[in-house]
Amino acid sequence: MPNKRLGLDFFSLRSQGWSAFQLLDFAHAHGATVVNFSEPRFLGGTEADHLRRVREHAETLGIQIEVGFGSICPTSTRFAKEDGTAREQLLRMFGIARLLGSPFVRCYLGSADDRRGEVPLERHIENTVAACRSVRDEDGRHGIKIAVENHAGDLQAQQLRDLVEEAGTDYVGTLLDTGNATWTLEDPLHTLEVLAPLALTTGIRDSRIWIEDGKVNVMWVPMGEGNVGIDRWAERFAELRPDLAFSLEIINLRSPRKFAVRDKAFWNHYRDIPAWVYEGFMSVARTGKPFSPTQGDPVELERNEVAADLAYSRGLLGLA
Repeated sequence: MPNKRLGLDFFSLRSQGWSAFQLLDFAHAHGATVVNFSEPRFLGGTEADHLRRVREHAETLGIQIEVGFGSICPTSTRFAKEDGTAREQLLRMFGIARLLGSPFVRCYLGSADDRRGEVPLERHIENTVAACRSVRDEDGRHGIKIAVENHAGDLQAQQLRDLVEEAGTDYVGTLLDTGNATWTLEDPLHTLEVLAPLALTTGIRDSRIWIEDGKVNVMWVPMGEGNVGIDRWAERFAELRPDLAFSLEIINLRSPRKFAVRDKAFWNHYRDIPAWVYEGFMSVARTGKPFSPTQGDPVELERNEVAADLAYSRGLLGLA
């Protein structure tokens, strides 16, 4: 398998309360050579001197840093208006990315809530494209790209691909998230085929999908415990994008998200999903069985499961 770099999004360790240096040490200890500080809070500060020290520590460990933040869609429920306009927030993050050596800034439109609000999803997409275009020719971008994630059930793969192509593939790409794909009723293998050509990085985790009581249940589960074919996904990813790191974003759920697909009202917010894409998702769901997660202290479980998923992925990559 050509992909020989393992990565970790530090959202995976969001409950640990660790400093940026402790997070980097954990990643290094478990074989990761790429990390994503996907939210500024994980950096522990954005002062230039502090960021330089973080970068120096990462370089000492042989780790490449990626950075990100939240929504760039001003009409999204996830947009942080108190932090300024989308353009202002992007420019601020470009400065942080430059100091840390990140080739891009990760961001997103919003979440599944933006499918259900008063503003149509199409308008949110237009506003996200406008946010990207607002910094296209900005000197403060320093050549750094924008990686828009398929995030928390907001966009299907083709919708995100269309958004990126409209904004401009010369400076906008995608963060390809396997788990979030299942929240838009999409088979992650389909998501991979559509978004791989535009991917700048990844957020990989496994999922279990099954049908119960007339609803489709989706759970993000430890690597190897799902039924979406994560091993085959890894093989195909290596074929399509051998240049990218296999970067994990671990969010193991303790209960499933339920989709009432037999309820007519449910489809008021999912009419944009092509029938053939939905059928691919359902073909996976029909193979699934309920998953019983491990119970215990959530902070300890998070840490142990991330370590286990990194170990599983080292095996997939031939790094074990």
